[in-house]
Amino acid sequence: MGILVKTSHFWAGGLVWLAALAMPVGAQTPSRVGAASTAPTPAPAAQTAQQPVAQPAAPGRPNPFTLAAAQQGVLSCSSRINQVVSALGVSDNSGGSWLLPPEQQDQRLAPLVVEMPISLGGSAYISATFAPNQANGCGASVDAVVYWPQSCEDVAKKAYVGLKLLGRLKKDIAVLDGGANIKIFLMPAGAAGCVSIRREVIS
Repeated sequence: MGILVKTSHFWAGGLVWLAALAMPVGAQTPSRVGAASTAPTPAPAAQTAQQPVAQPAAPGRPNPFTLAAAQQGVLSCSSRINQVVSALGVSDNSGGSWLLPPEQQDQRLAPLVVEMPISLGGSAYISATFAPNQANGCGASVDAVVYWPQSCEDVAKKAYVGLKLLGRLKKDIAVLDGGANIKIFLMPAGAAGCVSIRREVIS
């Protein structure tokens, strides 16, 4: 069951998460919780690549994605959804869709996809999956996919400075270490481009 979510708010705290993705600091992002009045100063990407997405949620009303999931019966993961999606930030140009099962929605995986525009041009693709009934209440994993108009070598050197290269999955996809639960995957795209995939598991 696909549930489309159109957002119309912006939470300034999302800029910190953008830096963690190593996107340009001025990029816009996907969801919101509260009433942050001023944007925190983002740290350079190299210093924030290990920053987890799932920071404590800001106080305030549930964000539109949390509300949309709850209306479809996803209740036990509401706190985790609010926490993760609020950390992502939101712009009124972002949109998303819940891909929920047709029944027992509160007992099964709840996948969310979000499109957000970025200052590089084009959009980033965000995928978050929430798992109820885990040891921590609700587990989650987040993937952020961005196309860069430069080589993966340049992306690694300029956007992920200081992260250790762990090797390659097989032949083409490089793996950078962003911490115990965060890995960055760099995949060549076309003649001179690169796709970065930032994966975080929240356990």
